[in-house]
Amino acid sequence: MQHELNPYTPGSGLAPPALVGRDAEIVAFDQLRIRVRKQVPTVGRPLILSGFRGVGKTALLNQLRNLADQHDWLTIALEAQTTGEGRASVRTQLGRELTAAIRRFSVKNRVGDAAQRLLAMVGDFSISVAGIEVARNQPAGEIRRAASGSLDIDVQELVDDISDEVAAKQRGFAIFVDEMQDLDDDLLAALITAQHRSQQRTAPFYLVGAGLPSLPSTLTASRSYAERLFNYRRIGPLDHQTAAQALVEPARRMGADYSSEALDLLIEASHGYPYFLQEYGASIWDLAAVSTFTVSDAKAAIEVGQAQLDAGFYPGRWDRATGTERRYMIAMAGLPDPEPMTRAIADHLETTLSSVSGIRDELIKKGLIYSPERGRVAFTVPGMSEYIRRQTDPENPGHAGRPRHAGP
Repeated sequence: MQHELNPYTPGSGLAPPALVGRDAEIVAFDQLRIRVRKQVPTVGRPLILSGFRGVGKTALLNQLRNLADQHDWLTIALEAQTTGEGRASVRTQLGRELTAAIRRFSVKNRVGDAAQRLLAMVGDFSISVAGIEVARNQPAGEIRRAASGSLDIDVQELVDDISDEVAAKQRGFAIFVDEMQDLDDDLLAALITAQHRSQQRTAPFYLVGAGLPSLPSTLTASRSYAERLFNYRRIGPLDHQTAAQALVEPARRMGADYSSEALDLLIEASHGYPYFLQEYGASIWDLAAVSTFTVSDAKAAIEVGQAQLDAGFYPGRWDRATGTERRYMIAMAGLPDPEPMTRAIADHLETTLSSVSGIRDELIKKGLIYSPERGRVAFTVPGMSEYIRRQTDPENPGHAGRPRHAGP
């Protein structure tokens, strides 16, 4: 097959050639758009997408934003980060994205003078969230909105004023946040509070987020009413039929196809995870000699695709862990339960539960594991246990060997 015609797109957040199995989420978001256009008195609840890495949350989040953009909403996209510096940069990004979004919206919807007022307001907000007092330089008696220096107040005033302007045009205002669990606590709380007030005002503001399985509990811990504020959707692996669509549709558009046996092998190896399907699809395209992919092609593609995953997908997570944290992860991988009890991990490490609780907390903060329920932990990446077991050096038990950087 011609490499340059390969239709598959393995990569972080890249739109797959066939976005399948997510119709329910796309329809749910489109219903919000219709409610705004028809000015229904209740605006509805925004979506929160949660799930393991590799299930296509980012691609779906981007698709929802594209849908909003197609209908001239005012939208911005943010990606939260775990580091202190990264979290601070998100606030700067928020101001810049709002400025660009208001300008786009103004051009498309002919907002006029209101856009200039909003832009000035965003400028004050950007200075305010950087910790600079704006109001003290104002003329006596003048109060400028979104410039108080209080994040809760400033975010709320900003959301209120932008929402009012877009509502007048029968449009919505949406902030799309990827890796939402990593937003700094104050900004997360301010955005949730703004969402709550907007629903009470029936203003068309929507905070749409994607993140790890722990995201719903993170939102509820920030504001208890968050459990009723959002439409929570757990994004999981694709079933056999939709996984087959994800592989077959792109191939057929390019004049290729799969034997049923080859297709079954790839789906089984991928466990239905969209990222893995793209990796195996890309591999079989590059390896196959003819346009109907066979079982032998599929077996070779699984081997090459797995090597690619071991060289790129998993090491990025493994390398973020310290030596002590890796030993904890190795203990997790060595237990038969995919969601082991933390006490069982401590026993495996021949130590006490209290002595490893800090390690567990750091791994959760880094997004490498999460707690599906009290007293249990699990990896956030599908297949991580198997990867760790593959990489463990048998000559040096308890320590992981270097990842193989094999490729096609």
